[in-house]
Amino acid sequence: MNNDLRNWTNIRVFLAVLREGSTLAASKRLGLAQPTVARRVEALEHETGLTLFERDTRGFKPTSAAETLLPMAEAMEVAARQLSACANDMSQPRPIRITGFTANFSGRIRDIFSAFSEAYPKVPLEFLPGARTLDLMAGEADVAMRIVWKEQHPDLICRQISVARFTLYGTPDYAKRNGLPPRAEDMIHHHIFSYRRPDILPTIHNWILKYVPEDKIARCFSESSLMDAAMRAGQGLAVMNLRLMEKDEQAGRLVRCFDPPSDLCGPHMVVISPEAYRRPEVRAFARFFIPRYAAVFKS
Repeated sequence: MNNDLRNWTNIRVFLAVLREGSTLAASKRLGLAQPTVARRVEALEHETGLTLFERDTRGFKPTSAAETLLPMAEAMEVAARQLSACANDMSQPRPIRITGFTANFSGRIRDIFSAFSEAYPKVPLEFLPGARTLDLMAGEADVAMRIVWKEQHPDLICRQISVARFTLYGTPDYAKRNGLPPRAEDMIHHHIFSYRRPDILPTIHNWILKYVPEDKIARCFSESSLMDAAMRAGQGLAVMNLRLMEKDEQAGRLVRCFDPPSDLCGPHMVVISPEAYRRPEVRAFARFFIPRYAAVFKS
């Protein structure tokens, strides 16, 4: 006889009858009708070719065959519970880990995150702001908002948002005291600040070195906020993102030295790891976030 067991429910009923001592008591424990419980026991006996219970007026007494099968049936019960718990955990949305420059987590962009959380309250978001470029292929984050200065891994999902442009800025006070360089070639005559750290590409620093020797750079910062503060204090000139400086420029707090050089323009993208994109909540986030994020840079 082929004794393949095809129905876990029959094992579950078998355990309940064995523990409760009758089909009536087992039916109450399982929330099933008593005739259904009796049929499940008979089906299991048919599948195994064994008599599992002796029936009498006092109830169901397990046979030696039932006692032999009991440890294995209990092991199946434990495995079924573990499987159910694991599947439940896997079905719960994991946090979507989002990385980007600190400015990407403020203002109108923060409002988009809030709107997504309102629309998808069960999907947690985890923010990883900072200058360091996290490795999405290595699983350091799921989604990145970044300026792409080099070719990305071919498996990454990339959506271009805008073109980021950079140029040299200073304060009116600096301009009054020292003037401003009208061309990149004239930067060597000024106090130029640079920004460099080992965990990001030195794109801007390398561009400055084309015009200003290393020993002629006034200061090299590892924190962009410190460079920004020194520039705003009128101590020197710094290369900054046009988008981030827009309001200060319009208000007259900062002055643009010259138009953005073409080699300081880079695609601004949302980048998603392929593994993360397989998750339905990440795809939902991408559909929600990307068009709203892009709209911020078109306005």
